[in-house]
Amino acid sequence: MRTPARGFTLVELVVVIAVLGLMMAAVAPDVSAWMRNLRIRNQAESMQSGLQRARAEAVRRNTPVTFWLVTLTDADVLNNDCTRAASGTSWVVSLDDPDGKCGTGPSTSEDPRLVVAHNAGDGGSRVAISGTLPDLSTSANKVTFDGFGRIASASVATDLHAIAIAYPADTASSGDRPLRIEITPGGQIRLCDPAVDSTDARHCDYTAPTPAPSGSAS
Repeated sequence: MRTPARGFTLVELVVVIAVLGLMMAAVAPDVSAWMRNLRIRNQAESMQSGLQRARAEAVRRNTPVTFWLVTLTDADVLNNDCTRAASGTSWVVSLDDPDGKCGTGPSTSEDPRLVVAHNAGDGGSRVAISGTLPDLSTSANKVTFDGFGRIASASVATDLHAIAIAYPADTASSGDRPLRIEITPGGQIRLCDPAVDSTDARHCDYTAPTPAPSGSAS
């Protein structure tokens, strides 16, 4: 005669559920931080890809091509309701100014002669963007590459050289790892980590100027 297989008792089941609950609670903060940093990296890599496309198109066509940061009324919909902005979470690559024309679609003749565009979507819209000059404080929303793949000389002093990608101050967390994209005058496009030491290969080159001591001569 077979002995009936013994199952879990109610007490054992409660203990297992309690242990699983404790384990989930322990790893939840790590999972949350991973998701937040994944959004930062996805947004950074998307913009890096857009910059590389703009540079490649400028070289291929031997004509100036521009990468623009833009904002959308709806982050999921890339239409003509777009505005150039240094804080734009979406981007456009085109030969002409795409302000109010982001929904035209790729074209070699129709203004703004759009090459490619990308909307931030829900995940990207949660991240804050700051486009600046090398001083990391003067705002800029576009960068134009010439036929040699460099930042066009006519606009090198006013064009975008850095894009900071992070969470807004009011939603930032201690586990966040902000990233930055840096564009050199020669056209090199590099994704870097502003938090690491200068001896680390991932470090950023551009630094904010040190404020002058109070009371110093101007």
